[in-house]
Amino acid sequence: MPLGFRTIIEPFRIKSVEPIRFTTPEYRERALHGAGYNLFGLHSSDVLIDLLTDSGTGAMSAEQWGGMMRGDESYAGSPSFFRFEDAVRDLTSFTHVIPTHQGRAAERILFAEAVTEGDVVPNNTHFDTTRANVEHERAEARDLVISVGKDPSAEHPFKGSMDVDALEASIAEVGRDRVPLVMVTVTNNSGGGQPVSMENLRAVRAVCDDHGIPLFLDACRFAENAWFIKQREEGYARKPAIDIAREMFSLADGATFSAKKDGLSNIGGFLAMNDDDLAARCRANLILTEGFPTYGGLAGYSLEAVAIGLREVLDEDYLRYRVRSVEYLWERVTATGIPCVSPPGGHAVYLDAKAFLPHIEPLQYPAHALAIELYRAGGVRGVEIGSVMFGRRPDGTEEPAAMELVRLAIPRRVYTQSHIDYVAEVIARVAERAADVRGYRIVEQGPWLRHFTARFEPV
Repeated sequence: MPLGFRTIIEPFRIKSVEPIRFTTPEYRERALHGAGYNLFGLHSSDVLIDLLTDSGTGAMSAEQWGGMMRGDESYAGSPSFFRFEDAVRDLTSFTHVIPTHQGRAAERILFAEAVTEGDVVPNNTHFDTTRANVEHERAEARDLVISVGKDPSAEHPFKGSMDVDALEASIAEVGRDRVPLVMVTVTNNSGGGQPVSMENLRAVRAVCDDHGIPLFLDACRFAENAWFIKQREEGYARKPAIDIAREMFSLADGATFSAKKDGLSNIGGFLAMNDDDLAARCRANLILTEGFPTYGGLAGYSLEAVAIGLREVLDEDYLRYRVRSVEYLWERVTATGIPCVSPPGGHAVYLDAKAFLPHIEPLQYPAHALAIELYRAGGVRGVEIGSVMFGRRPDGTEEPAAMELVRLAIPRRVYTQSHIDYVAEVIARVAERAADVRGYRIVEQGPWLRHFTARFEPV
């Protein structure tokens, strides 16, 4: 926003619009019942403000749409791939760039080739697909976020950081041979969209060097993390965001990336690394399920969109607007006393459902109940990040998640301030009758990532 003014203005003009549909409470109640009280089961046309995810839901720029027109759809050796590869290498400096159709494909390939049964993969906090892909290899996904990162109300500038002492202890406990790699997620999505400091990345890098363990970034929101470092970490205020991002990648041996977040694209991703042998095995795996290594399951026009998006996302006017607009919703909500993860994250506001609905038992899924109420009250769709998503252990037992959160993820360049004001009003309306909200039980669930397809009924 222009310096000296408080009003948030979008650093773009809107050239195309899409209608949204208004529904009645009665209609929404029928839609919930038909979806088995799972917000993933709703038709998107029945959602007024869709904050389910910021993944692939953003609006692309005029330059991206123009670049897509030159997308070359050659099966092998497309010039669109080489423009994509140049953009990734310019940002990350990794030797090998392997395109994938989205981030979870990069995770699947990496863990299939690097992880074996009985291994332990430390992370600050694994997100859902990352955890599932680790556990699919019969390995343990171990979360080692700093202790303050588990307290929604605690103030800390880098709550997403990894507990370095816990990392050392984990390696000592299981042995170096059982730790094939260490991951750090930037920003820490499951922990409230909280950033990781450069100091913490350097400390994790030092531990990995001491033990000869590769360090990978889950870099979906690298640009937002770089902006937080610029704003909050000593010595970075005058450093361009692109240089901060490059420094982050320089501390890692590789990265998985969903371009549907900070690639500003509707689809796409990559797996990148410096290890020649691992890269060769990953490319062979890619060919089995994704496609030839110069398209990796993507159309040429999508490769073009990602290449352009990786440049646009580091524009500092955009990043200032992006982070400030999320902070605006957080300010509106917390001003009325509604509990949220503090401070606000980079891509979403996280409601603390455990504090919002203290009368609902953890295994009656308070965060899921709160997410349902937001849709019921005003057609706003968020997502549960709590015991539905993370409560089931690999052996099938249930254990309450550390936090019960509802994530309201704001799509990039999609909604205006009036939309966000409306969301704040819906949350306030639900808060007025919070004591009447009931929990839920699961009546049907799948073996993996159950939150996507499970069916529920009210308790």
